[in-house]
Amino acid sequence: METEETGEFLLPRSRLANERLHAMIPGGAHTYAKGDDQYPENLAPVISHGRGAHVWDIDGNRYIEYGSGLRSVSLGHAHPRVIEAVRRQLDLGSNFVRPSVVEVDAAERFLATVRTAEMVKFAKNGSDATTAAVRLARAATGRPRVAICADHPFFSIDDWFIGTTPMSAGIPAATTDLTVAFPYGDLAATEELLTQYQDEVACLILEPATHTEPPPGYLAGLRELADRHGCVLIFDEMITGFRWSETGAQGLYGVVPDLSTFGKALGNGFAVSALAGRRDLMERGGLRHSGDRVFLLSTTHGAETHSLAAAMAVQTTYVEEGITARLHTLGERLAASIREATASAGVSDHVVVRGRPSNLVFATLDENQQPSQQYRTLFLRQLLAGGVLAPSFVVSSALGDADIDHTVDVVAEACAVYRKALDAADPAPWLAGRPVKPVFRRLA
Repeated sequence: METEETGEFLLPRSRLANERLHAMIPGGAHTYAKGDDQYPENLAPVISHGRGAHVWDIDGNRYIEYGSGLRSVSLGHAHPRVIEAVRRQLDLGSNFVRPSVVEVDAAERFLATVRTAEMVKFAKNGSDATTAAVRLARAATGRPRVAICADHPFFSIDDWFIGTTPMSAGIPAATTDLTVAFPYGDLAATEELLTQYQDEVACLILEPATHTEPPPGYLAGLRELADRHGCVLIFDEMITGFRWSETGAQGLYGVVPDLSTFGKALGNGFAVSALAGRRDLMERGGLRHSGDRVFLLSTTHGAETHSLAAAMAVQTTYVEEGITARLHTLGERLAASIREATASAGVSDHVVVRGRPSNLVFATLDENQQPSQQYRTLFLRQLLAGGVLAPSFVVSSALGDADIDHTVDVVAEACAVYRKALDAADPAPWLAGRPVKPVFRRLA
């Protein structure tokens, strides 16, 4: 693809398609993180197809893709084992008036993998699963408040969480007031919160790990706090599930939550999520108990057989092919090579790669080492022009050595431009339009 550092790379067909998207779909995408405001102006490619670690846009450009499907496509696009399992199941029908035997097989497969859980219920998206976990916690404890980890960016589209973000329009304050927050890694602050709202907090919900490792003893300390204060401990394993280990972060760190939620990598792009946990809690949404019934994940499409077949194929592939280890190996090589490139260009204090090797993100910092949307825009423009689609550096197992080599070459070229902008103390000449914007903001 033709390009110059000043931004001659154009996507005319994608630009027109984005206009059509906005005319019919609020936000122009079905996930805000996929919106064209997250990309440089007029450089938001609309995808035609993908295979392995590559995607093609409707303008005919091929990209090495990172962060595939917002971390959901960890095996690469159109993975043969997954696609074959789905095709086999589609020939047998996908949705019936009674449970399919596939639901039995999928539940057994999941619980054999995530051995810390005793029961599981499947759904289509992560928000439904996390909200179901919160509802179970409230029902079990009789308490109204939800304590979320303040340092984790997203838990659910539902009111109990979105009301705490800048995009809180349409959510009553009375709902938002029932959600309180605690800082990651700070047990003392969490205990202070639980004491402040003594006997009011139904659950602690957090991602067990994200871009930093949990401090030693932290997760075990949370477990003890939850037990002592009588609240439910919920791990949101949407990202950590499979990327940290086949059993999620709970298996890796050896701390068992009361409830946990999985999604993203579980289906390798197919819509499937899971709520799992202790039998006594989960059964409150079932028929074999004597208490008040909890309306728990009753969805028409939650157990579509082809998605469950995809989930089983993913779990088999992870175990048999050592996918988690491969993700870590690829990520370690990518991170080390990018850090060498940033150091060579003199921007290692400004383009910073962070996170577990299987879940790498990057920060773009300005002359004062403050996060900068303008410098992020500059960096993304250069990556796109070089054939790298990378809102993050989250790897898939489909990446090859040549893909990483090319990515590092493009990053090195981008860093050279970044250095020029830093020297000028002004990235504007390299933006060719408005900067990218944060997802959570009050005004469009």
